[in-house]
Amino acid sequence: MQEFSSDDVRIAYLDRPPAAGTPGRSCPVLLIHGFASHTDMNWVATGWVTHLAASGYRVISIDNRGHGRSEKLHDPRAYSARIMAEDACRLLDHLRVERAHVIGYSMGARIAALLAIGHASRVDHVVLGGLGLAMVEGMKGTDEIAVGLVAPALSEVRDPVARTFRVFAEQTQSDRTALAAAIRGAREAVPREDLARLRCRVLVACGSEDTISGSAEGLARIIPGATAFVIEGREHMKAVGDRTFKEAVVRFLET
Repeated sequence: MQEFSSDDVRIAYLDRPPAAGTPGRSCPVLLIHGFASHTDMNWVATGWVTHLAASGYRVISIDNRGHGRSEKLHDPRAYSARIMAEDACRLLDHLRVERAHVIGYSMGARIAALLAIGHASRVDHVVLGGLGLAMVEGMKGTDEIAVGLVAPALSEVRDPVARTFRVFAEQTQSDRTALAAAIRGAREAVPREDLARLRCRVLVACGSEDTISGSAEGLARIIPGATAFVIEGREHMKAVGDRTFKEAVVRFLET
C-alpha cells in the first residue's frame, strides 16, 4: 500500500497493474470498500484484485479515511460520503488518471455514486454493490451501530445489526472510535434527483438475502439506463466475494 495526502488527511491506496500477458484495458478500475472494511478484506481477500488484473485492468483501491491504513479521525464532521468521494477523486488526480471505472460496495457504493454525480467526466462505468434503495432511503439503525462500536464489551451490544458490525470491526482490528465517527458522519441519503441525472453506465448489484441494502431493482429504476443484478443466495456480508458477481461486473465493464 502507498499513501498520499487528501486535504491534509493521510490516505492509503493500492495500485496494481494488469496481470502479465493480458491485453491491458485503457480504463483502470477504482475500488471503494464498505463500512468497517478496507482494501485487503473487501477486495484482496475476496479475489477481486486478482480477478480484475487477470481481466486486463489496472486496479486501484482506496482505504477510506478512518479505515484500514488511512488516517483515523474521531470527529464525525471529518466524515461524509461526499468528503470521501472527494478523497477518491483526489486519488485519481494524484495518479494522473483522467477517467476510471468505479466499483463501490455498501458505503463504498454511496461514495461511488457521489463521485459519479460530482465528477461525471472522471467516471466511465460505475458498479453500485451491496446498496439498493437504501441509498435513497438512508440507512436505518446507524445510531445503534455507532453505540455498539464503542460499547465497553461485545456482550453489551444487543442490537443484531450493531452486533454484526462490532464483530466485523473486531475481526478487522479497526479503530472503533473512528468507525463510530464515520457512520455518524456518512449516513446521508443520496437524493433521487441527483441519481436521475447520472448518464454513465450503471450496474446495481445486491444479494437476494441482503436485509441491509434494499432493492437493487428499485434503485436501478431511478437511474436512467441502469441494470440490476441479484446475487443469488447471498446476504450483505457474503455477497461481495461471490463469483457470479465478479463475472457479471467484468461482463458489464466490457460493454
